[in-house]
Amino acid sequence: MATETNTKALQGGEFLIRESAPQDIFIPEEFNEEQHMIAQTATDFLLKEVWPILDRIDSMEEGLMPSLLDKAGELGLLGVSVPEDLGGFGKDFLTTMLLTEVTGAGHSFSVAIAAHTGIGTLPILYYGNEEQKKKYIPKLASGEWKASYCLTEPNAGSDANSGKTKAVLSEDGKHYILNGQKMWITNGGFADIFTVFAKVVDPKTGEMDDNLSAFIVEKSFGGITLNPEEKKMGIKGSSTRQVFFNDCKVPVENMLSERGNGFKIAVNILNIGRIKLAGAALGGAKAVVSESVKYANERQQFGRPISSFGAIRQKLADQATYCYVVESATYRCSYDMEQAIEALEAGGADHAKALLKGVEQYAAEAAILKVAGSECLDYVCDEGVQIYGGMGYSAESPVERAYRDSRINRIFEGTNEINRMLTVDMLLKRAMKGQLDLMGPAQKVASELMGIPDMPEPDESLLGEEKRMVANFKKAVLMVAGGAAQKLGLDLAKHQETLMHIADMVIDTYLAESTLLRTLKLADMKGADTVQEQIAMTQLYIHDAADRIHKWAKEAVNNFADGDEQRAMLMGAKRFTKSTNLNTAEMRKLVAKKVIAEGKYCY
Repeated sequence: MATETNTKALQGGEFLIRESAPQDIFIPEEFNEEQHMIAQTATDFLLKEVWPILDRIDSMEEGLMPSLLDKAGELGLLGVSVPEDLGGFGKDFLTTMLLTEVTGAGHSFSVAIAAHTGIGTLPILYYGNEEQKKKYIPKLASGEWKASYCLTEPNAGSDANSGKTKAVLSEDGKHYILNGQKMWITNGGFADIFTVFAKVVDPKTGEMDDNLSAFIVEKSFGGITLNPEEKKMGIKGSSTRQVFFNDCKVPVENMLSERGNGFKIAVNILNIGRIKLAGAALGGAKAVVSESVKYANERQQFGRPISSFGAIRQKLADQATYCYVVESATYRCSYDMEQAIEALEAGGADHAKALLKGVEQYAAEAAILKVAGSECLDYVCDEGVQIYGGMGYSAESPVERAYRDSRINRIFEGTNEINRMLTVDMLLKRAMKGQLDLMGPAQKVASELMGIPDMPEPDESLLGEEKRMVANFKKAVLMVAGGAAQKLGLDLAKHQETLMHIADMVIDTYLAESTLLRTLKLADMKGADTVQEQIAMTQLYIHDAADRIHKWAKEAVNNFADGDEQRAMLMGAKRFTKSTNLNTAEMRKLVAKKVIAEGKYCY
């Protein structure tokens, strides 16, 4: 398949059909001094204010979490992405992502601050009118008021637009009267402001709107009652309540955006929430790697630390590799979003509209990262418990809390199953809108399958073999996705098993390429001799990905194809996932050695 060299930021989904140059992506090693200072402020806050009192936080000590948000507000940690004229620091999206990553290691606190600064504040910041923003945003940025977000209902979870909460205009036309029930509301126990989604009902006909509307609801409006705190598997210190609205009077001027625009608001805020969840999960995962290696260095068995044993080294290496991979992809995408935002602003769009449009363009990548980040954290936590052994199962160990706290992330911001299917759906929709040419390259791959396989000269450059493999991963995705779309047509949406397999192929391909590009850029910046561990992690991930992609391609093809078509595509799947042999044990030893020497995650 002929590919085009990238000379500018890729558009959403274009990673499947175009090559990227290492110099065109952002890598975490490029953060500047100011960004590192902001990150250090957040780290110091966790060290001083959060980590020493995790048990108190988990016991839901009255007033403790709001007081922590107050302190975070005093340091400016709640207003990093808020414009300066509204009481914030006005920093770019990359800086916001870095802060999200650091605070992601704060267990229940990370959930509270993420909900406040994300889904709690952003709907008003991006969709509020000037009066609404001036009234609410400065108080949210300072922490004077705490924010929450009321979307989910008992019978409206993944299908959020099916919510039954009603908003009826009062006879005098001055208020909307809200009635309904919301559940799983983070920060619900202490929130001053609720962004509430409801369907407007015509008071004369009783007819309900098809789509949700959004309202800014102050706790002081009255008519709001709360159920007791939910008892949860993890994130026990995060306030999670059911919220009931009983004839709650909301001034008409507190409708957010336009009538019927609530579902759009919810979807766009979720796009931001997904990539930020990836960042937060990454921060939590890095912290667990550090705890794992610290324990492995301290724990003595058979007269030596367990970090000297191959089985433990393998676990530490795989933990570190997964983090390195997810980090590479997260900041690659964050930078693409930032570039899109800046381009839209240069074209005359205001910051709020530019940010929403820029993030929306990479909605598929955000869904990919939500899945990858949450599953990386779960994997790292599970291996952390195993490294600790019996102690890992004790509530006295830090990994026990991390293990329980991590599990929610595969459910937050849309389940990982929903996000997998959304990944494929959003890519296909961009293709149908003419924003992404998938079918042309897919047809080229189909033609290639019918011809004699070419035997290209070996690429002797750094990671040349891995470059070839990533290019072939893309062909495998296009072959399977194109074949499924052609065979199943509009019925493809009903074949969720096949969609899930294709999504997994896409996810691994994006992560593999992002890691490859990061390592190549690092090697160019610092010299290949100085980044041997990163080279090893790149090889480990890409070669493992080849086996996984082959498996998913086979299963997907067997789901929809038969006869000669099936045989041709299965041969293609094998061809496009071919890999060379590696001494993975030695490579893992190399990766683990540095982590063990430094006593923490160090990549």
